[in-house]
Amino acid sequence: MADKHDVKSWAEIRETSIEIAEAIFEFAENDETLAQKIWEEGNDEVLIRAFEKTDADHLFWGEEKVDRKNV
Repeated sequence: MADKHDVKSWAEIRETSIEIAEAIFEFAENDETLAQKIWEEGNDEVLIRAFEKTDADHLFWGEEKVDRKNV
């Protein structure tokens, strides 16, 4: 699922910021099953990497709003 469009669709379905989805797939080495597990369980390292991809102060992991200052 390395395709950028597929990751974007995956993120949209889960109402998750694209930066978080990209970071999840990097950690999962593009394994969608592992990516889903990471998404369900959460991962602080993913959040750090996701915020490195953007200047945004907030990202969304599903319904949860994540503030940069809390990462």
